[in-house]
Amino acid sequence: MSVLVLLEVQVKPDAIADMKSYLAKILPETRAYDGCQGIDVYTNTEDKGNFVAVEYWNTRTQHQKYSTWRAEKGDMDKIGTMTAGPPKIRYYERIDA
Repeated sequence: MSVLVLLEVQVKPDAIADMKSYLAKILPETRAYDGCQGIDVYTNTEDKGNFVAVEYWNTRTQHQKYSTWRAEKGDMDKIGTMTAGPPKIRYYERIDA
């Protein structure tokens, strides 16, 4: 069963353009990463610095492996310089309803 991952960050006002550019650079690797079914990033219409990534993964374990890989590459440190705090990451499974 696939897992929905919501990742939310608050981007510093002066870093919004840089964040968009950086995400455009690194997200092709994310989409090609083992277990990633897809990812889209949205900005809040009332707060352009509020970014939410909507991700679909085969398993939570694969997402966590991916997150570790990003951290080892230094991408999380780079993103951290553009954000006002740590990301919120939530995992969801589909229910039959």
